[in-house]
Amino acid sequence: MSARRWALIIAGGYAAGLVGSALGVPSPYLLASLLVGAVLALSGRVRDRLPGPANRTSQALVGALMGSHLTPSALMSAAPSALPLTAVTAATIGLSVAVAWFLARKGRISRPSAVLGMMPGGSAGIVTCADELKADVRLVAFNQYLRVGLVATTAPLLAHWMASASSSGSAGGGSGSWPGLGLFHPVAGPDQLTGLLALAAVSVAGVWAGRRLRLPTPALIGPMLAALVATMSGVIPAFAPAGMLQDVVFVLVGMDVGVRFTREALRRVRGLLPSILAGMTAVCLGCAGMAWIFARATGTPLMDAYLATTPGGINAVLASAVSSHGDVALVSTVQSLRLLVVMLVTPMIIRRLTPDRPKPAYAGAAAPVRDRSRVRP
Repeated sequence: MSARRWALIIAGGYAAGLVGSALGVPSPYLLASLLVGAVLALSGRVRDRLPGPANRTSQALVGALMGSHLTPSALMSAAPSALPLTAVTAATIGLSVAVAWFLARKGRISRPSAVLGMMPGGSAGIVTCADELKADVRLVAFNQYLRVGLVATTAPLLAHWMASASSSGSAGGGSGSWPGLGLFHPVAGPDQLTGLLALAAVSVAGVWAGRRLRLPTPALIGPMLAALVATMSGVIPAFAPAGMLQDVVFVLVGMDVGVRFTREALRRVRGLLPSILAGMTAVCLGCAGMAWIFARATGTPLMDAYLATTPGGINAVLASAVSSHGDVALVSTVQSLRLLVVMLVTPMIIRRLTPDRPKPAYAGAAAPVRDRSRVRP
C-alpha cells in the first residue's frame, strides 16, 4: 500500500477523532482511529499493520512522553507504593499464567501458545519469540492484539467513568483545544523549536540505545529511558509531545491496533474465539479487582490504580491516562516494570510448563502428534 494512501487513512482517523472530541468521547483520537482501522481491516482495504516507520515513530514518541513524566518528584511520590506495586505485577502475571494453563487443559491450545497469548504486556516482543518457544505465531499474535484491543477499547471508557467528577475538557483526549492551536504548540514548553529538536534527539538516541542494549520493544522502552535521563538531568527544555502532535501519536496507536483485526485473522481462530475471550475477560476482571484492592490499601485514586494494573496495552493506557489527567508517572512506571518482567520471565515460564517430551495440543489426543493449536493457513 502506498504512503499516500496510508496518509489519507491516518488523516481519516484524525478526522474521526475530531468528531469524537466534539461529541465528548473519552480518548477520542485513540478510540476513533481504532474503530476506523478495524472497519478498514475487516473490509479488506488495509493490511494487518501500519508501515514500519510510522509504527516505530509512534512508539518512540509514546516512550518519550512516558519518560518525560518520570520526574524525581513523581518517582519519589510513587516510592511508598513500591512493594504493593511489585505484588500487583507478580499477581497479574500469575493470574495470566493460571488462565492460560486452564485454557490449555480445557481448550484446543498448546501450553506455549496459551501462555504467550495471555501474557500481559510486550505484545511485539512476545510475538517475536513465539516461534522460538514452539508456539503458533499467528495464534499468539491474534491473542495478544485482541487483548490490546480490549484494553484500548475499555480503558478510556472506564477511566472516564472513574474520573467523571473531573472537568469535561478531560474527555478531549489530547490537547483539548482547537486543533489549529495545537499545530503551533507541538511540545510542552515555551521554546517550541528547541523542544522539537530535543524530542527528535531523545527519540532517535533512545531507539538506537534500545536496539544496542537488546531491550524488549526497543522503540518504546529505549526512548522512555532516554527521556527519563533527559528529564532527570534538568538541562534539556521540555520536549513532551503536546497539542496536535500528541493527538496524531494517539491516532497512530489506535490505528495500529485496529488494523490487526482482519477477516483472515478472525477466520483462523473462530473456533477458539469463545474460550479466548472468556480467558481474557477473566484476566481483565482479575486485574480490575487487584486495582480496587491496591487503591484501598494505598489511597491511590481508583482510576490511576486501574490504568496502572490493566493487562498490557501500554500505549493505549498511556493515552487514557493523559486524556483523563491521571497520574501518568505512576501508570508509566508500573506498566513499564511489568513489561520488563514479562519479557524476562516468559521464556522460563514456558520451559517450566512445557514437558520435555512431546505432548498433544488437544485434550484427549494421542501423543505424540504435531501441535494442532498451530492454525493451518
